[in-house]
Amino acid sequence: MRRAAAADESHWPAPAKLNLFLHVTGRRADGYHELQTLFQLVDLADTIAIRLREDGVIERPEGLAGVAPESDLAVRAARSLKAASGTGLGATLRVRKRIPQGGGLGGGSSDAATTLLALNELWNCRLTRPELTSLGLPLGADVPVFIGGLSAWGEGIGERLTPVELPDRWYLIIHPGPVVSTREVFHDPELTRNSPLITIRAFFDSGGRNDCEPAVRRLCPEVGEALDWLGRFAPARLTGTGSCVFTAFESAIEAERLAARVPDRWKSVVARGLNASPVLERLRQGRGV
Repeated sequence: MRRAAAADESHWPAPAKLNLFLHVTGRRADGYHELQTLFQLVDLADTIAIRLREDGVIERPEGLAGVAPESDLAVRAARSLKAASGTGLGATLRVRKRIPQGGGLGGGSSDAATTLLALNELWNCRLTRPELTSLGLPLGADVPVFIGGLSAWGEGIGERLTPVELPDRWYLIIHPGPVVSTREVFHDPELTRNSPLITIRAFFDSGGRNDCEPAVRRLCPEVGEALDWLGRFAPARLTGTGSCVFTAFESAIEAERLAARVPDRWKSVVARGLNASPVLERLRQGRGV
């Protein structure tokens, strides 16, 4: 593969995800929770702009306000790959955010996954997807699904994945504003931790729920208000541990029609469901554009 010139900047998408359901099925000895979920990728995405460096430095001059470069998952992913691969190259990363922080949409994990996938290509590291997944999992439980790049049924802590072809849907996603602490949700004493295991077929036959919703409602009443408002018009769901809530439609027109009625105090976006991540197309091209 031709190495990109150091002056070139490539652009790589980092898509969001929705949890169409989330069951907490147990708690492990190490404190992590066992889950079952269905990840739906959507076309709401951050962009990771990458400029290669010959001096080995990894820097992030542009990113989410209030998040130091050292704490940015994209930077941590780049440094992890650099250490594992032994490359002498570096990179300047510009993380351009569209995915709300702390919304349960997986933005930070997606940024990390895209950074791993892109730099693995641009640095010519030649690590396999399983190797990249092993590097990414310590950064976030959602990183594996974004490295896989396919909507998927998830089990374990979300790392055991079975690709699932989902029907075409458009999603109205509402972000009420507050950031919900995942740690607080999973430490809530009233969190359901013993939901019975179900099969993929059982989910499609009868649906599921988000076991974290009651805890999120207690911790963040504004999320509950958004769920109740949305539930007046369509089945409303919480994604991950929140704070974003969503509902599905068969057409963009239906989703846009309800989006126009969302109260001004909340942000909203209409996103199309994806079965494959757009970063896969970038990898097929060999470089970002």
